[in-house]
Amino acid sequence: MSTRRRFSGDFKAKVALEALRGDKTIQEIAVRHKIHPNQVSTWKQRAVEGMKEVFSKGAERGRGEHEAEIRDLHAKIGELTVERDFLAKGLKW
Repeated sequence: MSTRRRFSGDFKAKVALEALRGDKTIQEIAVRHKIHPNQVSTWKQRAVEGMKEVFSKGAERGRGEHEAEIRDLHAKIGELTVERDFLAKGLKW
């Protein structure tokens, strides 16, 4: 009876990065880490696909957070302006 091995995200990233470097063949990496070569290829491909998300969504996420902060600040400015105008009218009486 065989048991399924589970690998941490750090281990997968380490193996994928090693495969991306291209210093060693996928077969050499697989033997070194005692895993199947197909697994190394899969992790390498996922790493490449993940990089696309990091670089595209990272910029969009930052822009979205920035725009939300600007909206909040504009709302606060409007609120403070109304308060100032209200208090200014009260002092003129």
